[in-house]
Amino acid sequence: MGDRQDVLPLPHCHDPSGAVPCISPLSCRNHHPPKSPISRIPRYRLGQVLPRRCHPFRPAQQSPRPAPGHPAVPGTRAPSRPQLWGGTRAGTCPTTPPLGCPPALWHIPRSGKGKRKQQGAAPSATGTPRRQHPSRGPGLPEAPMEKDVDGCQDGAKTLPSTGLGTEGAETQLDDFVGAHPDYNEEEEEQKYFRRKRLGVIKNVVAASLAGTLTYSVYLGLLQMQLILHYDETYREVKYSNIRLEDIDHKVLMGINVTPVAALLYTPIFIRFFGTKWAMFLAVGIYALFVSSNYWERYYTLVPSAVAIGMVIVPLWASMGTYITRMAQKYYEYVNYKEEQEKERQRRPRDACNAYIIVFQTVFYSCFHLSFVCAQMPMVFFLNNYLYQLNHTLFAVKHCGTLSHGTLPGFNKTVLQSLPRSVSLIIVESALMAAAFLAMLVVLVLCGAAYRPMEEIDMRSIGWGNIFQLPFKHMRDYRLRHLFPLFIYSGFEVLFVCTGFSLNYGVCALGLERLAYLLMAYGFSASACSSLALCMLCLRRQIPLLAGAFIHAALLVTLFCWAPEPRYLAQAPLLYSIAVLWGAGSALNKTGISILLGMLYKKKERQDFIFTIYHWWQALAIFTVYLWSGLPMKAKLSIMLLTLVVAVGTYLWMERKVVQNMEVRLPRIPRPRHKTRGYRYLEDNSDETGSDGDGDKEDNDKEDNDRHPTEAASEDELPKEDGEQLG
Repeated sequence: MGDRQDVLPLPHCHDPSGAVPCISPLSCRNHHPPKSPISRIPRYRLGQVLPRRCHPFRPAQQSPRPAPGHPAVPGTRAPSRPQLWGGTRAGTCPTTPPLGCPPALWHIPRSGKGKRKQQGAAPSATGTPRRQHPSRGPGLPEAPMEKDVDGCQDGAKTLPSTGLGTEGAETQLDDFVGAHPDYNEEEEEQKYFRRKRLGVIKNVVAASLAGTLTYSVYLGLLQMQLILHYDETYREVKYSNIRLEDIDHKVLMGINVTPVAALLYTPIFIRFFGTKWAMFLAVGIYALFVSSNYWERYYTLVPSAVAIGMVIVPLWASMGTYITRMAQKYYEYVNYKEEQEKERQRRPRDACNAYIIVFQTVFYSCFHLSFVCAQMPMVFFLNNYLYQLNHTLFAVKHCGTLSHGTLPGFNKTVLQSLPRSVSLIIVESALMAAAFLAMLVVLVLCGAAYRPMEEIDMRSIGWGNIFQLPFKHMRDYRLRHLFPLFIYSGFEVLFVCTGFSLNYGVCALGLERLAYLLMAYGFSASACSSLALCMLCLRRQIPLLAGAFIHAALLVTLFCWAPEPRYLAQAPLLYSIAVLWGAGSALNKTGISILLGMLYKKKERQDFIFTIYHWWQALAIFTVYLWSGLPMKAKLSIMLLTLVVAVGTYLWMERKVVQNMEVRLPRIPRPRHKTRGYRYLEDNSDETGSDGDGDKEDNDKEDNDRHPTEAASEDELPKEDGEQLG
């Protein structure tokens, strides 16, 4: 027996005569030979529950059963109940003893926390009575057993000290879950926030692309639809008895009149669905308008046009809020370190203005390309069916400033051949695919503007307060002085698409060149939107004043000029006016959005501010729709007067801002929900004892973008503000 390599004498259980030694199966201990500290730990699949009888980090504390014919060691536990011997399973200890391992010595560890309580008591080394089996007397203290490869115990080998097994398990645990020796916390932190910044850039580009696709489809389809329905032959042949002309009139009314009521529901719409989902639903409504053109009837076209009118203001308000919020998040991710956090608190209130300028510039540079993409159906499809200018402009006598209404004398027949229904379906299907792609871009690529907790808090201030806050924000003198600028912004964008393009461009060059005129406007607006980047090094008034000066000069030129009908030599001048008008529009639109982002940086106010801006713009578009029958000189005079008033009030506002004049802003009430649970376990928690506690403290802590006198002005609000909003 001494020559065998798988037998060890047991010092505490061999026979006194030495004839029958106890044996220990080394094959059990070497069932999985250890290679490294990590390899000693069983491998389990991710999410698999470890078997309780073979836990890799739980050393068993049971003693071996005595060999046959040998007395039991005093003080040891009674043998456990018999186990079922069988095959092995993945992730468990083998249950059948190997060859040469007697069942009496084959030990299966039991589950449980620590050792079982032994019956009886025996005095320990420290004098504390030890529990013992009733049939046994006091014995030696129990020795911990060494853990084998799979968590099974060697039935014979003991450890020299009582704490070595626990230390080994702790070492293995540290090796398994401890930090990697090459782990660099600072480098990983930099990588994390770099990914965050790239995510913000991805959100801005995706929102810009979605806006471009949406308005490309909308403007292109509406333009093609109005041209086709204008032709008498097309109406009589395809829709003789459904009065398409009357349907088109109601479609335009639904698109232009419905946004007048948008101020009543837009803030509630955005707060209820969230900024991203408001964008998604609005883009989906535009896709619905495209799908309604597959079956052109009153009950399909008019309801879809009314739905578009309802979501115009929510779409633009949510997009403006989204881009501004992305700029603020990018600034936060750039200054993420603790020392930078302290430095950011000491920075001036316009520290993130650079990112607002850049992101709004990127958005409008992409969006103005929608005027270019909207002309693709006209260029590649509809121009093949149009008459030349000598036929369509045969009865036109006056153009430009001498005209009245919308191109009087224009021929009622503009199509020399009717397009096939299959061709129309193919074009509409391509537009529908683009609208669906815009929905997918918003859904998949655009991230949330706010964290879920922030959106819950923003809607928890009460729907009555959300309804009132847009009206209460209008008491701020900065917004009141910008109202004329908002109105002119609506005037000029619709004038270039209707008044200038029809009464000047089409009247002189023909309907077949309308697409190229609007493409020149779109390319110029997209390129000149980048001129707003000069606000990074110049004063913010310069781009807005430059755009206003360009438009004022063009309005005076158009007021004094009446182009000759059917005279192609005037094309260079008309294209130049379109390019310059696009430059002025780009500076106007981009400058206003940047200005609002600079003045109102608090995230709880941004959706209200952009709602007010685009609501006034929608009112201006409704006014242009109403004045379509006025003489061109009257239209130009109204626009020029509005522009002069807008520039004057804007400069007056900037003068008051420089003088630090007090502003009157309503208080943003605290959320009304119970501030309990996991949502408020962060360091910046706003948890209070009750719903009303801490209101005064919260109202006193305003964001750093406000003037020193702004906080004081809020405290001086009438008492009714505190009662309604506090």
